[in-house]
Amino acid sequence: MADVDVLVAGAGPVGLTLATELRRRGVSCRVVDRLPARLPYARAVGVQPRTLEIWDRMGMVREALEAAVPLKGQLLYADGEEGPRIDLALPPGFPYGFAALPQYETERLLEDLLTRRGGQVERGTELVSFTQDPTEVGVVLRPPEGGTEEVTARYLVGCDGAHSAVRKGLGLAFEGAALPEEYMLGDVEVDWDLPRGYAIRASRRADGQPDDLLVCIPLPGENRYRMSMAAPPELRAAAGGEDGVVHGLSDSRGRVPGLEHIQAVLDRLAPRPVRASTLRWSSVFRVSHRIVGSYGRGRVFLAGDSAHIHPPTGAQGMNTGVQDAFNLGWKLAAAVRGRAGAGLLDSYDAERRPIGEEVVARTVRHARGGVQSDPEDPGTLILREAQLLLGYRGSPLVRPGGSPHEGPEPGDRAPDCGGLVHAVGTFPVRLFGLLREREHTLLLYADREDQIPSFDEVAADAALAAPGSLNTCVILAPALRAPVPYLPAVRDSLGEFRLAYGARGGEAVLVRPDGYLGFRGVPADGPEPAAHLRTLYGT
Repeated sequence: MADVDVLVAGAGPVGLTLATELRRRGVSCRVVDRLPARLPYARAVGVQPRTLEIWDRMGMVREALEAAVPLKGQLLYADGEEGPRIDLALPPGFPYGFAALPQYETERLLEDLLTRRGGQVERGTELVSFTQDPTEVGVVLRPPEGGTEEVTARYLVGCDGAHSAVRKGLGLAFEGAALPEEYMLGDVEVDWDLPRGYAIRASRRADGQPDDLLVCIPLPGENRYRMSMAAPPELRAAAGGEDGVVHGLSDSRGRVPGLEHIQAVLDRLAPRPVRASTLRWSSVFRVSHRIVGSYGRGRVFLAGDSAHIHPPTGAQGMNTGVQDAFNLGWKLAAAVRGRAGAGLLDSYDAERRPIGEEVVARTVRHARGGVQSDPEDPGTLILREAQLLLGYRGSPLVRPGGSPHEGPEPGDRAPDCGGLVHAVGTFPVRLFGLLREREHTLLLYADREDQIPSFDEVAADAALAAPGSLNTCVILAPALRAPVPYLPAVRDSLGEFRLAYGARGGEAVLVRPDGYLGFRGVPADGPEPAAHLRTLYGT
């Protein structure tokens, strides 16, 4: 018998997300990280709207919103001239905008949530090696006191970054290359009076191409920014490890940028005279673009930077990794309980690797030609950067819709909506509030009273197909005030659910634990909802 259900290597945002979701579902897990303490660096900073939606479902969005600052857009300057302002405005109906939050704060919030759910991070503990057979994974750890510890786990997940020991242990290719440029990062305060909440991108061009670049991302605090810029020759040193993957912060062999290096770039590129101060940390870094050939093999999986790395353009990396973990968490939990249908774990690679490939290609394109070179219209591009257009149409887990309908297709993100009123409630609630910390949720829409009686049998059959993993809610059309005796129900008082989903009377909409549609169809009292769930859970 294995010592633990899941061993997670790496306690960054990705590993902590996975561990937190596993603990919420009662899965035992150990989280190990080779570093002795959390790094106090503002590395990954941008938080996309879709990540905030995930944190809402996880139950930590309130704390994240309190700690973050809004990211309103970007101010562009080229050759000293002000360019067009980019406003990060989303269409109505999306609950969250763009935010900036230092990575160490993201990790603190996730670790606090993990602790509340009975988990902990074992710091200073390194994964040395592992072997696997059809029933378990044998892992050798090196704890901080020295020596080794042998552990057996039912599953192992590598969330251990670009130089992943888990990826190397699987022997998987990490195809790609390094970009030639070297950059430096600095967390500083400045005394300019530029609009708050806007990132700054200033460049000078030579032969029509950017030759000198300054990017400033606002951080919590007064005029505090995480700045990135080209590293001067005297600071350049190979960033990365001895594994041929040149990516990340420089090691101790390179010099550390000082305030004078950052000030020199500001003197050249800042849109107005400015003085930098209060340097909290700095480093030189390199960037590569790579993606692994498979996100898992047997009982071992990869997530986040262990599976894909790319330029930081658009703040896609951490956010993509968090979605990897959120996708994998509910599937691993089902497998641990012995309720995973054939292909459920295989769907992790099928769903997430195409997303990784698209993100790597897009960020490389933007790094080379700028976001303005993207062929998509600005509104669509902002939604894509927000990760609100990502989905799983064509996934083996998704059952295509039947008759034509409006609204999201199976595989698409489940939209939020407001105006849902409980029979005993005096204030309306949001749909995301009903989905928070839930597994599969079966939404049954009624616009006539005679549709309601059949819903009881539908819900009962679906619950048998997904034991302990299904919640059901009846949603009544605005004018329908009929009683619903045996199932939870809300009234769509403003018609927002019907509008957002294109809902039809008697329709069933199944929302997955990760917030995507798995199935929808009319009539709801057919066999399809239960049949779809039996496929997922092997019942």
